[in-house]
Amino acid sequence: MIKRQNEIKIRLTNKELETISKRAKGSGYAREHYIRTVLDGCIPRPSPPMDYHKMMNEFHAIGTNLNQIAQKAHLLGVIDAKRYDSAVQIFIETIRKIESFMLLPEKVNN
Repeated sequence: MIKRQNEIKIRLTNKELETISKRAKGSGYAREHYIRTVLDGCIPRPSPPMDYHKMMNEFHAIGTNLNQIAQKAHLLGVIDAKRYDSAVQIFIETIRKIESFMLLPEKVNN
C-alpha cells in the first residue's frame, strides 16, 4: 500500500472546488484520487450509465454461451474450429475495447 505522507494545502474559489467535486463525482472517484489521476496526465471518464453495465453483463453471458457451444462442437467435431475461435477472439477484443473506452481514464498528450 502506498503511504502518502506529504500534504499540500491550496486555496480554491467556490467555483473551482465545485468543478473538481462535480468532475470527481461524475467519474466515481474521490476528489483526491481524481486530482492524482489528472496529475498523472489522464482525464477520468464519466461513470457509464447503468445501461452500460446491463449491456456488458449480456455480452459476458453471450461469451459464456459461445464458449460452451464451442466446447461441445469441438468434442463432436461439427464446427470449423479455426473460424469459430477467430470470431470469438474478435468478440472478446470488442468487449475489451468497449470497456477501455468507457472506463479507463483518457491519457492526455502534452
